[in-house]
Amino acid sequence: MSKQARERRLKDNEAQAVLRTIRTSPRKLNLVAELIRGKAASSALAELTFSKRRIAGTVKKVLQAAIANAENNHQLDVDRLYVAEAHVGQSLKMRRFQARGRGRASSVTKLFSHLTVIVRERQESA
Repeated sequence: MSKQARERRLKDNEAQAVLRTIRTSPRKLNLVAELIRGKAASSALAELTFSKRRIAGTVKKVLQAAIANAENNHQLDVDRLYVAEAHVGQSLKMRRFQARGRGRASSVTKLFSHLTVIVRERQESA
C-alpha cells in the first residue's frame, strides 16, 4: 500500500526546483531573482555567473537544478527553456540579541528565505 499519486501542479511544459531555508533575507534574494525573471535559461545563467552579489551563486545552483529537472524528468528541450517564475518567500526568523550600553539589550532578527524557480519551454513560433 502506497500513497495515492497526486496531480501534477505544473503544466506539461514546465519544471521547477525549490530551495528552502536560504540564509539571506527575502528582500536581498528577490533583487537577484528579479534579474532572471522572464529571461532565457542560458542568459539567466550567464547573468548569475557574473553577478557580484553573494547569493547569486546559490540562485544559479537552483536554476541549474530546474534546468536538469526539465531535461531529465520531463524531456524538455534545454535550448528553448526560459525562467517563467522565480519567487521568493519568507522562512524562519532567528532571534538574537546584541548587548548595548548600561546593561541593556537590543534584538537582532536574522531572516531566512525560500526560493522557487520554474522554467518553461517556449512554444515553437510558426
